[in-house]
Amino acid sequence: MDNVMFTLNEENLHEEDEKEIKYKSPPARGTRTRIRSRSLSQSSQDGAESFSSTSYTGSSSDEEDINPRDKDQQNSQGFKSFCVRNIEQHAFGRREVEIAEQEMPGLMALRKRAEEDKPLQGAKIIGCTHITAQTAVLIETLAALGASVRWSACNIYSTQNEVAAALAEAGFSVFAWKGETEEDFWWCIDRCINAENWQPNMIIDDGGDATHLMLKKYPATFNMIKGIVEESVTGVHRLYQLSKSGKLTVPAMNVNDSVTKTKFDNLYLCRESIIDALKRTTDVMFGGKQVLVCGYGEVGKGCAAALKGLGCIVSATEIDPLCALQACMDGFRVVKLNEVVRQIDILITCSGNKNVVTREHLDRLKNGCIVCNMGHSNTEIDVGSLRTPDLTWEKVRSQVDHIIWPDGKRIILLAEGRLVNLSCSSVPSFVVSITASTQALALIELFNAPPGRYKQDVYLLPKKMDEYVASLHLPTFDAHLTELSDEQAKYLGLNKAGPFKPNYYRY
Repeated sequence: MDNVMFTLNEENLHEEDEKEIKYKSPPARGTRTRIRSRSLSQSSQDGAESFSSTSYTGSSSDEEDINPRDKDQQNSQGFKSFCVRNIEQHAFGRREVEIAEQEMPGLMALRKRAEEDKPLQGAKIIGCTHITAQTAVLIETLAALGASVRWSACNIYSTQNEVAAALAEAGFSVFAWKGETEEDFWWCIDRCINAENWQPNMIIDDGGDATHLMLKKYPATFNMIKGIVEESVTGVHRLYQLSKSGKLTVPAMNVNDSVTKTKFDNLYLCRESIIDALKRTTDVMFGGKQVLVCGYGEVGKGCAAALKGLGCIVSATEIDPLCALQACMDGFRVVKLNEVVRQIDILITCSGNKNVVTREHLDRLKNGCIVCNMGHSNTEIDVGSLRTPDLTWEKVRSQVDHIIWPDGKRIILLAEGRLVNLSCSSVPSFVVSITASTQALALIELFNAPPGRYKQDVYLLPKKMDEYVASLHLPTFDAHLTELSDEQAKYLGLNKAGPFKPNYYRY
């Protein structure tokens, strides 16, 4: 498959049956030029257009000008089944992984408890997630539990090159680097799936791209999968669509809607990382700034709370009256974007929808407005509409672009509308440990489940597993749980060991 590249055309983001893979021959080896990243995952194709008609300034290093696919790399042991930016960065990446391990107590505890039993012995896992130091800890945990893995990135900007190099040096088949083109992105996923003498039987996905590619291009391989673990809103939505249409032929675990994901990763992680991303990219002063958060789900709640705490005047948009009422009770105005578009200093999308911010809105933003996205997919901001001859793109620094209008007005666009925290900053390892532990347990559950326990459908993680993941992280805070007496347990109708809440309970 080294000599095949392909792109994806889709008429509608959410209609899987209309997606089509088209192939084209690659240029001769050594002649590929660097292409400005345009679109990336299948979940972020809508409206993507070429940069050819756009004025774009900026430069790149000689190292970045060489596509990793044109390099002949091997690690110190002669292992070659990988493609990363620069394998020589592995020592730096290893130190980052070691730092992350110190802040991921739950995942490390799970590794220690289950390493001897090898519950994933025989599992061959395709991974398509963000490749960061925290992901490396998850990958090495899965390997310690007996799994064989091959990994690619779910986002062109979130890969930490040095971490990818550390994984390759450790003998893992990793195909990812920061700044992939669209063609590179799908090539990397394909290399993970289509390996000689290696038949995958599990998928761990973030956005549904590996699932989609395998289903469309390798349907026989897909039908042999024992289970899929998905952690994003976008990917879960696709799984439910596949299930509804009868195209989902394997069981899948919806990690995104588990308590440990929605209440910790979506809320607490975003509450900290949004500030980090904005500070690193713009050096902005938050006090007194007018901020609009589009979407008041768990991600929006985290962003709004953090920015309010630093003195921002925060408003929110919502379509759901329940979330809107929560925003009001938390002290935020609920408005329509059109009502405040001319006054806001910072615009953040986190709705999970498409075309939340259109060209009409972008034309009306004030000079210097910062625009970014905290949702998984880059469909929330219509970035494609900005790639026209009348606008100039000026690269300020990595992941920061000025979009300049003919009258001199400019807005600051971060990460080209992609996930800003993982593209432009770091995320708290401790919170990622909670989500990663949940993913690992979901893989173990699906891989070891007896025939018939899970049918060809989408399932939520059992409540008991959510509680187990939480318990793995409590010792870090020296937290001591109160134990029910027999009488109390009987009164509440609970098992003393849990689960302690019914499935319908809203935390």
